[in-house]
Amino acid sequence: MAPDISGKGILLKVDSIADAFRAEVKDGLAAAHRTPTLVGILATNASPSRFYADFTRKQCEGLGVRFILKEVGSAVKQNEGEEARSDGDGVEEVIIEANEDDNIDGIMVYYPIFGGQQDHYLQQIVSPLKDVEGLHSKFHYNLYHNIRFITPASLASTIPSSKVTQPIIDDIPPPGTVKSIIPCTPLGVVKCLEYIGVYNKILTYGDRAYGRTVTVINRSEVVGRPLAALLANDGARVFSADIDSIQEYTKRPRSSNPTSARQYLPHHTSHLCTLSLEECLAISDVVISAVPSASYKVKTEWLKEGCICVNVAADKNFEKDVRDKASIYIPAVGKVTILMLLRNLLRLSHYNDVSAPSGSEDIIPAQ
Repeated sequence: MAPDISGKGILLKVDSIADAFRAEVKDGLAAAHRTPTLVGILATNASPSRFYADFTRKQCEGLGVRFILKEVGSAVKQNEGEEARSDGDGVEEVIIEANEDDNIDGIMVYYPIFGGQQDHYLQQIVSPLKDVEGLHSKFHYNLYHNIRFITPASLASTIPSSKVTQPIIDDIPPPGTVKSIIPCTPLGVVKCLEYIGVYNKILTYGDRAYGRTVTVINRSEVVGRPLAALLANDGARVFSADIDSIQEYTKRPRSSNPTSARQYLPHHTSHLCTLSLEECLAISDVVISAVPSASYKVKTEWLKEGCICVNVAADKNFEKDVRDKASIYIPAVGKVTILMLLRNLLRLSHYNDVSAPSGSEDIIPAQ
């Protein structure tokens, strides 16, 4: 990519990143013995949700995935004289129907609907066997505990297991296991960071973000917290910033004893951070913001010279002059996110095909 003659950082659109994963999804579809079916559930009349539903349809049609949109609640167009429907009316019933339909391989729900805990409740209703978004607590448990490989049969279990079989040395699943599903937006961000070299391929698998300091702004369970955990489990020092606090995530234990052995923890741990957001940004190699607000802006003057900035929110969270400080600015990741979702769809379809009614519940933590 040619440098900007004005001296500004690079504005990087993710099309080239998405192309590689689009090819991977195409190859997966060609090898599949049947075309998978994805159901999208739209339960509000919010414009961003409608846009994302239309975007999902176009991507699925372009790749040959069967897509069905179910509209409920205020998403349903009302005829004259009909009583207006409220947001989310009937959404739970439609999720359950999709869970029980053997012809459906994946389910995605366009959030927010109710917001907060009520949306979290709906995320737990979606069967983990069909949760292409990776929002079920089963997948969050695996992510937070750095459990990368599972047995397909474990998806049907409601009880987390801590049985260990063997350490992980690369990203190839050991015999009898498959990769756990990772939330599609955090995974999409990680793939973007891998592409631009934030991850060092020379380092050991599972530690390739070592040496990087990252600030993730927003600690929601949909994007912010799982993304911060992913990065920390890959070796980065991560500041997770939210409205009321900043936490530091790392898998390298802090010790006041200089002679104590420095060794990995099995997964990241979180500590309260005494730094301000301005102080965190001043030392961060990467800044990722996912604040759902048009008015929120990361101050360019607080950024470290030459950092990488990634906007995940629907609204732009960075000021217009962000490239005066950032060496690379990624304004949106949606095109990669949808491909991570479709990749999850293919994997879940395969996992369902190979899983037996009963079997081992072993899970394997990465190191």
